[in-house]
Amino acid sequence: MNYRDAGLSEREYARIKEILGREPNGLETALIGVMWSEHCSYKSTRRLLERFPRDGKRVVRGAGENAGVVNCGGEWGLAFKVESHNHPSAVAPYHGAATGVGGIIRDILAMGARPAASMDGLFLGIPDSERSRRTAEGIVEGIAGYGNTAGVPTIGGKTFYDPCYERNPLVNAFSCGFVRIERIASSGSARPGDRAVLLGSKTGRQGIAGASFASKELGEDDGENVPTGDPLAGKMLVECCLELLERGFVISMQDMGAAGILSSSGEIAHKSGTGMRIICESVPSREEMEPWEIFLSESQERMLLIIEENTFESVRAIADHWGLECAIIGDVTDDGRYRVLSRGDVIADLPVGILADAPVIDWPMTPPRDLEERRKLPAGLRSADPKADLLELLGSVHGSSRREICKRFDCEPGSAVASLRIPDSDSLVAFAMEAHPWKCHADPKAGAMETMAASIRALALYGADLLGMTNCLNFPSPENPENFYVLSECVDGIAQVCREMECPVVSGNVSLYNETPEGGVWPTPLVVTAGVVYHYAYAVSCGRAGEGDAIYLVGPVAGSLGASRWQVLLGEFGKPRPMTPRGSIWKYDGELERGFITRALSTSRKTEIKKSARVLAGGGLAVALAKEAIAAGVGMTIDIAGHDPTEALFGEGGPRAIYIIPPSCEEKFLACWEGYPVTKLGVMGGSSLIVKDVFEASRGELQDAYDRGGDR
Repeated sequence: MNYRDAGLSEREYARIKEILGREPNGLETALIGVMWSEHCSYKSTRRLLERFPRDGKRVVRGAGENAGVVNCGGEWGLAFKVESHNHPSAVAPYHGAATGVGGIIRDILAMGARPAASMDGLFLGIPDSERSRRTAEGIVEGIAGYGNTAGVPTIGGKTFYDPCYERNPLVNAFSCGFVRIERIASSGSARPGDRAVLLGSKTGRQGIAGASFASKELGEDDGENVPTGDPLAGKMLVECCLELLERGFVISMQDMGAAGILSSSGEIAHKSGTGMRIICESVPSREEMEPWEIFLSESQERMLLIIEENTFESVRAIADHWGLECAIIGDVTDDGRYRVLSRGDVIADLPVGILADAPVIDWPMTPPRDLEERRKLPAGLRSADPKADLLELLGSVHGSSRREICKRFDCEPGSAVASLRIPDSDSLVAFAMEAHPWKCHADPKAGAMETMAASIRALALYGADLLGMTNCLNFPSPENPENFYVLSECVDGIAQVCREMECPVVSGNVSLYNETPEGGVWPTPLVVTAGVVYHYAYAVSCGRAGEGDAIYLVGPVAGSLGASRWQVLLGEFGKPRPMTPRGSIWKYDGELERGFITRALSTSRKTEIKKSARVLAGGGLAVALAKEAIAAGVGMTIDIAGHDPTEALFGEGGPRAIYIIPPSCEEKFLACWEGYPVTKLGVMGGSSLIVKDVFEASRGELQDAYDRGGDR
């Protein structure tokens, strides 16, 4: 294989020859090429990612492992990570999404944790076209089919629609699990003399060079690159690995994800400071395969274990019990070399470091030529009919109930936070997933800051203290200077909020080249922030309002219309919709954010205050009030006199939320929020949402609109 076929540039190939002191042979070129791909090496973003804060008092294992682990209380660690499976899901929606779920479950398993739950971030085309509907259906069925069969429930997520995702949907799979801290597994603890064992399915030709496929622009004929998953085998693999860990047979462990045997064995050797020797004919395979095919195959449901030689028979007996293939395929050496053997001959001999040392690329960057124009909102942009606009927003795919998706999973629509009980305790871990592609296009840094801050706000309102964050950075080609500028600005925005809010980044993923010949996706950084609720009684839910309860808005009354759901979907009548996101968005204010977080946590811990609460998110105050009325089955009357109705009702952004408080609790509630902007909006009651002097909408009208979107 020549270097161009391996995806290497002339400069990179020259660097390889310099390191080796010779020409690499064809197999060596293929091995280095896939490990130096964008997907495996992060060569375009490695320096950018250094801006993220990594350390925190709760961090047990951070970036560089299969998943991050934080101490969530007592002896328990929480392992969590989000990762993309975008390109495979674009060309083979069902299998691409299913194997994305399987892969992230195995990343959690590789930390020694039992996978407990999953979430998904889905970015799809508008379901008005047959292509978009088929793609979405396949993706949702793939996620449900794998997760449900493997026994790992999907407890929440985010779904976002825009035409830019029609041919390049984004599927970001998140999973988490619990592990006793003293039993955390590692991929960096191999020792010379240990044996490398392949556990799980046989190796086949499916998914060969998938990492390279994920590192380039999508083409029309890429479907054959996508492997298929077997969720039942995945379940057996989880149980087998957990039993092996419990019995102390595993020294080191790594999922065989991108680049398969090559990346898993190479990463273990690199992190452990050892060498590795792999024997081709020892690899259980489904068919006759060339050495490069064996090493680059991404066949699913496989793990690489490092064990002591004298424990193999015991390991194999357990594997047999679970119906899994198990074979010694090589051993750990002490010479720092990565060697491939076939029929007794060494056919590749590389320093381990070269596989993990792709040269960093500092792409040129320049602000988009129209960036200042993007930040401008057309003058005089106002709602001509707020009631009609609210019903339109509720009835759009962006505001709908998502019931057609959620009913296939194990989650309920409408909640901004998903949570799980921590084993052996009354505490919960909670997760908030956020992404704001429109805002990141209109103003990259401010949009990314709003994305990160929004996830933290949701957790605080729920009653959760921060543990850490994982992220998936989905962007088009970094080779375009404007794209790389936007990517850099988004990383800066997320990093600044994380530093100021003391939220460590413990794991993550980068997915670039998300584009087709028709164009790229919006900048789509997705974050999942984790927190701990120290007692389940502190958790604050929504939809619990009743007749006579008071409605309060905490935070400024008016939000920003820039790149809001209202602006993109409704703001400029007479133009094709959805429109280009534009306008200045909410500017992050660290002091205001900290004030919100402190007071929200304080409110949650006053268990005598009966409350229902919602952060203001897509659609602003109007949509939040409408969803509360729908969920509670009670109308409301509010007054926004003195405020511009469009900005007050449909503006977005900032640390703002509504609380629904019984009259007997109002005094204690206001004491919690002393010194922070608080506005009493009105009272629950009746059968309509009434905004005085603006509009009145019956609960039936709201419900019909909300359900209508969910039917698409």
